[in-house]
Amino acid sequence: MNFRYSFQQIVNLKNNERTQAEWILSEAMGQLRTEETNLYGLFEQKESLHNEIAHVTSKSVSISQMLTMQSYMNHVDQQIARKHQDVKQAQHVVLKKQEHLSERMIDEKVWSKAREKAFNQFQSFVAKKEQDALDEMATNRFKRLTY
Repeated sequence: MNFRYSFQQIVNLKNNERTQAEWILSEAMGQLRTEETNLYGLFEQKESLHNEIAHVTSKSVSISQMLTMQSYMNHVDQQIARKHQDVKQAQHVVLKKQEHLSERMIDEKVWSKAREKAFNQFQSFVAKKEQDALDEMATNRFKRLTY
């Protein structure tokens, strides 16, 4: 006797949904890492520019060059502010994807537990059938030997 769970396709579907949610979360985490790396690059760029301005100011430099460098520093600061927003948005997406994955995992667990319970009931049923068959054989043997 083979075990066939009538809702096996649902169990498989829930497993696939969980796997898909894991992939989506992984993708969102990759995007977050990319945004953080870009932000770090902007900070390095700002630090380099700051050092360059400090180095240039020790020499004689024209006001137009200083204004250009300061303008570029302001531009980098604006990029950093935007990148901070991008990082926050990516973190929000990661949290949403984590929640979605948690829901999928709970859903899969419920269906897996239901399948496991059905399998245990099936095993109990099979064991009872086997025991009944053994009892029947023992009874028949006893009857044969007593006559």
